Amino acid sequence: MNVIRACGIGALGLLSGVSQLGDARVTRFVVEQTRSFAGGMAFGATGAYERLDGTAYMEVNPSDPLDAIIVNLDKAPRNARGMVEFSTQFYILKPVDLAKGNHKLWYGINNRGNPVEVQFRAFPNAGSTDPLSVNWTGANNILLTEGYAVVDAGWHGDGIFRPNVLYATYPVAKQTDGSAIVGPLRLEYTPAANTFTMPLITGWRPYEAADTNTAHSTLVVRDRESAPRVTVAANRWAFGSCPTGQASLTPTTTDLCLFDGFEARKLYELIYPAKDPIVMGLAYAVTRDIGSFLRYETHDDAGNANPLALSPTAVGIRRAYSSGTSSTGMYQRDFLYLGFNEAESHRKVFDGAMIYTAGAHRLFANVQFAHPTFYSRQDINHDYTSNSVPPFTFAVTTDPITGITDGILKRPATDPLVMQMDGGIEFWHWQASLNVVDGLGRPVPVPGNVRLYHLGSTSHVVEGVSVLAPPAAPGICQNPLQTSFGRATARALTVALDQWADQGIAPPMSAYPRLENGTLGTLSEYQAAFPAIPGVPPPAVQSELTVLDFGPLFNRQGGIQTVLPPALGSSYQIFQAKTDRDGNDVGGIRQIELRVPLGTNTGWNVRTGIRAPDLCGLSGGFSPFAQTQAERLANGDPRLSLQERYGDHQGFVAAMKFAARDLVAERFMLQEDANQFAISAFTSNVLR
Repeated sequence: MNVIRACGIGALGLLSGVSQLGDARVTRFVVEQTRSFAGGMAFGATGAYERLDGTAYMEVNPSDPLDAIIVNLDKAPRNARGMVEFSTQFYILKPVDLAKGNHKLWYGINNRGNPVEVQFRAFPNAGSTDPLSVNWTGANNILLTEGYAVVDAGWHGDGIFRPNVLYATYPVAKQTDGSAIVGPLRLEYTPAANTFTMPLITGWRPYEAADTNTAHSTLVVRDRESAPRVTVAANRWAFGSCPTGQASLTPTTTDLCLFDGFEARKLYELIYPAKDPIVMGLAYAVTRDIGSFLRYETHDDAGNANPLALSPTAVGIRRAYSSGTSSTGMYQRDFLYLGFNEAESHRKVFDGAMIYTAGAHRLFANVQFAHPTFYSRQDINHDYTSNSVPPFTFAVTTDPITGITDGILKRPATDPLVMQMDGGIEFWHWQASLNVVDGLGRPVPVPGNVRLYHLGSTSHVVEGVSVLAPPAAPGICQNPLQTSFGRATARALTVALDQWADQGIAPPMSAYPRLENGTLGTLSEYQAAFPAIPGVPPPAVQSELTVLDFGPLFNRQGGIQTVLPPALGSSYQIFQAKTDRDGNDVGGIRQIELRVPLGTNTGWNVRTGIRAPDLCGLSGGFSPFAQTQAERLANGDPRLSLQERYGDHQGFVAAMKFAARDLVAERFMLQEDANQFAISAFTSNVLR
């Protein structure tokens, strides 16, 4: 597509900024390695890109009201100036010739250290989370062809450093006398196979047990989320590693040994006294301060140049956007709610934010003993922190269940324009209906600076590397795994977000299931309307929401959890997107896979075995249509066959072309992606 270069270099000079000691939050921005990107290939008019890797050193003032909200920041060690220091890894993709770029910053916030946001905007799927290892040939990337500078920086403070991931280094909070802070921590496990031993946490740095006397901890087991908790006797387990059972026990403060063994697929919950909490709320300061530095400063305190600046006195960025997917989308909702889109200089950091598949949850990294990798869902970690307290809405509203009046966006001077996209999974697991309906089932407003888009029937975690990819094997789920779609829509809305913020061109109106138009319904209504597909009954459960009380030191901004598991309060009414006669969601963006369906796509799947009827993680399902009328009648399938829908292969190809044309006109698909769908339809085996 044509790149709009709406501002010349000369105009950027008017925005130039010089770092001052009183304002700088990034004290040193050190580029440690510069490499050619994608073999030097040209990305449209922007030309070649290069990748910069390095470390950003930062500090915050615990007395600054913008930072005082960070839990335990007052208990972190300070330097001679009374500041709290921390650092993080970063990488930047930038045009080799900055003058050919669009002078805009895209801050793609990584998911668990994995920099996925660049690849997510490639079509077809570029097939890797590491930008350096991607074969970009044939994969059109909207960020790079449009000329963005792309940045990402580590924000997890509990990561185990390894190649191609980004983590941060934060201080550990201590008591005023220097002794360890000790408090309760709850972890939940579901072993993939029978085993005697498990680490406290896999893939992350654990919080060590302050006391290994199991009488002072609790270990419980249950068959599924709703099953009764059975306490394991204190003399039947220990803190330690025991690969072959009790006789092989080596005591540690970071492992669990269950003498009778952990059983595969069961749920285990540990509550133990942990020590040395990381000041994890500094994560939000990382995103704020690196975004602000790259946008507004020309150099750091040490004189190191901002690599995106045009000169020692002229900045190179005039617009900045952020994006995050899944738990990082929840992170963005928290980032905005806690006020971190306001820099220390009181300027807006990001003009726009794209939140992908977060539902109504916030991540709550600003919690003592936080492990931000965890999130709540129906089948595990159900009553964890992300599933806790309002606000759920972007607008300031009064939550009728708790009486809390609040909203994610309440700072007009620094709030960005927001787009949030949710699939089917986010309604089933993350109570996405609470974005538009309160806990008593009454509609709530969506502010004018927000767009909500529902990517109907979409999964969350499985995505094919090609257009029209076939479903995957069901694994532990009952139904074949859906090949997730949504990439083409996200690319189109990336363009629309920029046009909204930069040119004032309003994006498509929100397309989200609503009670007002009859596209949102209760679980029982969903079950009653779902077609009678042979072997595919609708779910028996959804992720419910009750008020969770973690104790008096925890509130809607985060805090310290002293009541674990939490006390349960009143329940919210939760809704699901209704479906058409095929079982595909209505009420949102009808993506091409729903306009020209090959089967029923569901934003849910169901577990097999002892965990049934729980939902099957974040996997969606796919139930193909019969090829012919005779086949479907023989199977007792009420859904029209492919032949009845499209006639033959040419009819299917024509339907795809018409649907793609309409989506382009609606601004939910780019023309180059429409062309790709047409090619994929033509080369497919559908009705051949």
